[in-house]
Amino acid sequence: MYQGFYDLTSGMITQRRNLNTISNNMVNIQTAGYKKDTMVSTTFKEEMMVRTGNYNKNHPKDIAMASRIKSAARTYTDHEQGSYETTDGIYDVALGGKGYFAISTPRGTMYTRGGAFSVDENGVLELAGVGRVQSTDGQDIVLPNDNFAIDPDGSIYDPQSTGEQRTVYGTLKVVDFVDYNAMHKEDNNLFSTNQAELDKPLDTTVNWKILEKSNVDMVEEMTTMMSSQRALQSAAQMLRMYDSVMSKASSDVGRI
Repeated sequence: MYQGFYDLTSGMITQRRNLNTISNNMVNIQTAGYKKDTMVSTTFKEEMMVRTGNYNKNHPKDIAMASRIKSAARTYTDHEQGSYETTDGIYDVALGGKGYFAISTPRGTMYTRGGAFSVDENGVLELAGVGRVQSTDGQDIVLPNDNFAIDPDGSIYDPQSTGEQRTVYGTLKVVDFVDYNAMHKEDNNLFSTNQAELDKPLDTTVNWKILEKSNVDMVEEMTTMMSSQRALQSAAQMLRMYDSVMSKASSDVGRI
């Protein structure tokens, strides 16, 4: 009887964590380059159920394995590319293919797929409120005016200059990694990792005046949310029934 309290309570805690993950996905559905999270649950411990006699317990018989407590195992991030949205914003860029933009922050280099950039008062290209966009040469990208263009390889240049005289302000640093599962999601749609940076994949392009949309599917998230809410409500109702039964067992049966 008491085991039911552990089973139901652990189920409620797990479903609340799942709802928090789903809510975060739904809130960021309009965040450029956001990658959705999925919580994976597991059993905390498994035990063998054994049948014995009422009096003679010399020959126990194994029945089956039973899981006692449900818990959250990990949160999986889906790095699948989202669809494109044309914005015509001169500071907006989106990656086509694998890779991440490198951003210099007070906590070190972070990585993002969100290319909704801007410039500060000094004309330095930045991700507002987060840090400066890194170039391939390790320097800040300074844009003296709004008259620039961006090539598919990430080069930012003056369109009025041509040939060998072309003025290049910098090239967006795009890197890739061996294991995306080893990347840790941080605040502000950023990722951190201890992995070594790899060069930009050859088939990855930088698309100008375009943003990559979130890869969150609102219909899927709504369906998952309703299923999780029903599971949470059912566990809560069963927990109240357990509490009522135990109250009667300790009061009414105790008096007998």
